[in-house]
Amino acid sequence: MSERAFRVLGIQQIAIGGLDKGRLRHLWSDLFGLPVVGSFRAVPENVDEDILVVGAKPFEVEVDLMQPIDPEARPRVHQPALNHVGLWVDDLPHAVSWLEEQGVRFTPGGIRPGAAGHNVCFIHPKHGGEGVLIELVQAPAALITAYDAASSA
Repeated sequence: MSERAFRVLGIQQIAIGGLDKGRLRHLWSDLFGLPVVGSFRAVPENVDEDILVVGAKPFEVEVDLMQPIDPEARPRVHQPALNHVGLWVDDLPHAVSWLEEQGVRFTPGGIRPGAAGHNVCFIHPKHGGEGVLIELVQAPAALITAYDAASSA
């Protein structure tokens, strides 16, 4: 195995799906107090989501509450309920290239802008994640700098 060409810097997000994101929002925002900072809707991805955050910048973690636009269409963003975990990586193109060399398969679509504006790519849930969809997210420069500073302290 060749030397890994990237670092995982932390959890970028967790994505939770349900048939009614309003019920999820009641728990995560109304009861837990996480602020809603955005929303995202994409018919090709069959998703209508609210974006919440927990923690302090630059290490805050998104909690994405997702419901399907069409419950019968794919992808079924509400199944499983813990839809995916997003990981900050310091060099997304190198991460994808290196992981492909190791036999990891990705979902169709390649590297593309994600709901929060960062470039993303998804590892296929049946090929490496044992059923869990894993999103690799390009970390912004400020997070990489903060990570390096915290790691050397």
